[in-house]
Amino acid sequence: MNRRHFLRGTAVGVAGAAAASTFPAPALAQGRRELKMVTTWPKNFPGLGTGAERLARRITEMTDGALTVKVFAAGELVPPFESFDAVSSGTADLYHGAEYYWQGKSKAFNFFAAVPFGLTATEMNAWIHHGGGQALWDELSAGFNLKPFMAGNTGVQMGGWFNKEINSLEDYKGLKIRMPGLGGEVLRRIGAAAVALPGGEIFPALQSGAIDATEWVGPWNDLAFGFYKVTKYYYFPGFHEPGTTLGSGVNLKVWEELSASHKAAIDVAMAAENSMSLAEFNARNNDALDTLRTKHGVQLRQFSDDVLNAIGEASGQVVAEAAAGDAMTRKVYDSFLAFRKKAIAWSRLSDQAYWNARLLPFKYG
Repeated sequence: MNRRHFLRGTAVGVAGAAAASTFPAPALAQGRRELKMVTTWPKNFPGLGTGAERLARRITEMTDGALTVKVFAAGELVPPFESFDAVSSGTADLYHGAEYYWQGKSKAFNFFAAVPFGLTATEMNAWIHHGGGQALWDELSAGFNLKPFMAGNTGVQMGGWFNKEINSLEDYKGLKIRMPGLGGEVLRRIGAAAVALPGGEIFPALQSGAIDATEWVGPWNDLAFGFYKVTKYYYFPGFHEPGTTLGSGVNLKVWEELSASHKAAIDVAMAAENSMSLAEFNARNNDALDTLRTKHGVQLRQFSDDVLNAIGEASGQVVAEAAAGDAMTRKVYDSFLAFRKKAIAWSRLSDQAYWNARLLPFKYG
């Protein structure tokens, strides 16, 4: 028998049987769907935009295409800061961004991205996975029809780019600086004029003089945006973002409709991207910093202890006031603060002690 005729006949027979049957179509066919991912990042921007694309590919591949994730960069489907609402309402299926962008919805979202003098990347992972953070995040996000995940981490960020040296707290007075989240509120508290801008709007604002300073992420990302073309003073450490978690929220209705295997695939893909992202930032930052300093003449500066002490005092007030705003934020704050105390106690004996020892003048290799 001709193989093509046999297959065609078989297909017709199966189709006829299916039409006569009351059984539903196979689950795989039923479950195939395209998911729209909106992001807060410029298209293909290193580490952030490319991380979202990598996450989308991983979900698609892990489900053999049953879930095909299409990525829309900032502004392609919705403006960057409208990503949350787009997914919450069902206009899109999931977002990739940073949770402090949603602090207008609830101050509690800040704690799942970055808090001034808060948790490092490894400590955030520990709190979310093993300290009760995920349950609180789920509870918070469910109120907005979302299921949240960690989907990346930048590690410790830099303190920012300035058009003048910052030698004292007075140098912040009247300074127009781009800084989102609670970090921006801290700078307002000490006299700066902090604004939140999406990534694609920062360079034009810096170039035009609409802002005097900005923070973004770190050397790898900052080199890509070309901030060195406008200002040369590059400060560290980034007190405001000690281990910034990138978040992804899935529309809760979409999430609940998925099969157990597809939920598991998304869960694993998110965890993989969370790990891969931090590794990539740590691998790229130092080379980018060398380029900024040797090729572009960027001047590296460290905030003084006096400046950091004053900022730290203001940070404590701002974070505590945010927690007092509503019961959910207070609940998250209490959990976060308790875990931070334990993390600091352990890091003194582990990471911090080792870093100090590694700086001792001995020869290696």
